[in-house]
Amino acid sequence: MKNEKSRQGRRDYQDKSFFLSACFRVNSRAKNSLPDGVLPAVSIFTGFIFTGCRGSQSALDSAGVQSARLESLWWLFFSITAAVYVIVMAVLVIALVRRQKSDAETAPDVAPDAAREKRIGAAIKGAIVLTTIILFVLMIVSFRTGSAIQTLAQAPEPLQIKVTGRQWWWEIEYQDTVPSNNVTTANELRLPAGRPIKLILQSTDVIHSFWIPNLHGKKDLIPNYPTVFYFQAEKAGTYWGQCAEFCGYQHAKMRFIVTVESPEDFANWLNAQRQPAEQPATDRQKRGREVFLTATCTQCHTVQGTLAGGRVGPNLTHIASRSHIAAGSLPKTREHLQNWVTDPQKIKPGIRMPMTNFAPEDLEALVDYLESLK
Repeated sequence: MKNEKSRQGRRDYQDKSFFLSACFRVNSRAKNSLPDGVLPAVSIFTGFIFTGCRGSQSALDSAGVQSARLESLWWLFFSITAAVYVIVMAVLVIALVRRQKSDAETAPDVAPDAAREKRIGAAIKGAIVLTTIILFVLMIVSFRTGSAIQTLAQAPEPLQIKVTGRQWWWEIEYQDTVPSNNVTTANELRLPAGRPIKLILQSTDVIHSFWIPNLHGKKDLIPNYPTVFYFQAEKAGTYWGQCAEFCGYQHAKMRFIVTVESPEDFANWLNAQRQPAEQPATDRQKRGREVFLTATCTQCHTVQGTLAGGRVGPNLTHIASRSHIAAGSLPKTREHLQNWVTDPQKIKPGIRMPMTNFAPEDLEALVDYLESLK
């Protein structure tokens, strides 16, 4: 009798603890296992948290017309797929909880209940129909969003900018109907709020991808095949862009800054950029200009108003007006300028800019001159 009660107690315990054992899978090798579904849920939740972070490089913090449409599409997709996930998990939990209990004396179910099978079949058919409807709805909304973000192609008088991707920096040219008014800069994009922008994208070496998450989606730059990109910024601020296509060793350091400002401030900036480089004001700046013009710098860089006319590297006419150097890799400080001039390979290994050796006084003078180019 005692042994019978013991066996009955063990069966009751097994029945009551079925759901817990099914979830935790307690065994001799993994006593601390997490419930099934917890890790996927945590992964999705964590991914949502990091993807949804708002800031100067987030597709979920739109600052333009096109990005707002893409953000709305993203939230629609997320809401529907999250609802589907919750429903599927709820059905799974219900199935586990309502599982029929059985033991060695339970007769096998060789003749399933016809009514129950009919209900299950109807539920499966309904789920298939609902899934098909959801997929078609998402497809139609995606097509409509794609068409909507192309409407700016019909906008009159957009600001035309040519962007050339190079390993590993961006050449940016503001084009004007009068060629002498064109402005060439590097790695920093200034835009007027509320005006349509037309970007002409091209590459000189490999495939790059131009991406400003806060303002629009991605667009590839393909060698010998220019592409066109339209967007419009609405919210003033500073945003980060990135090459989104692996393009070589320094792909991760191929960034650029986008500054959106009022049309008046942009016009003032553009007029200032059209001016030649300022003349040195001190003897050390004059010495720095002499060092620049007599070194190998002129073979790659341009400084308007001087004999330097190289086109291999970025235009340095107004380098002091930029906030960063090395395609967004470093803030523009005196120390960083010195390190970049003397040993750029240490900062971005593999780039075309060679190491240079200057006497300490010449280096100081050269940096003084570069800091005067505003």
